[in-house]
Amino acid sequence: MQSVHRLVLGIARLMAMLGGAVLTLLILITCISILGRASNSVLHAMASAGILPGMAQGLIDAGVGAIRGDFEMVEAGMAFCIFAFLPFCTVTGGHASVDVFTNFLPRGVNRVLEVLIAALFAAVLVVIAMQLNEGFARKLNSGQTSLLLEFPIWWSYALSLFGAVMSAAVGVYVALVRLIELLTGRAIMPNAVGADH
Repeated sequence: MQSVHRLVLGIARLMAMLGGAVLTLLILITCISILGRASNSVLHAMASAGILPGMAQGLIDAGVGAIRGDFEMVEAGMAFCIFAFLPFCTVTGGHASVDVFTNFLPRGVNRVLEVLIAALFAAVLVVIAMQLNEGFARKLNSGQTSLLLEFPIWWSYALSLFGAVMSAAVGVYVALVRLIELLTGRAIMPNAVGADH
């Protein structure tokens, strides 16, 4: 069982690193776009005021400004990032938990609650993945493209679906592990290492 857990943890880490790389790229795109938009405003003001109008207009004509389609890229990438981070957070027990009332319950009751919560969370992740799959199929057949960059909308659905399927698989794994822990009394996964409130 430990080798399976290491495999799932490794896949979850890989997904988190992939999500982190995409998120870093999206942050860079956003920062460059903001700087470009601000520079473009300054250059227009310089050209209007007659301050180095030739240079200012030349830079404007060269394309200094916001990155075209930056909002579309961020929108498409963020959905993938969310689903890419979910497997690692799930398998490490990193989700926030409010245990004000459960602290007073016996350990056996808390273990049953852990199984129920893990099963409910797995079910929600599976439903999300199934609904995203239906959305993906509709977008794949629609031929719909984004407004500015005109890339097929199904691309972002496909990336999100991949992350959602991985999240659902890890969610189901965690629910099964919690059930095995309850039935055997063994600890296979650490309990919440995330935020407790």
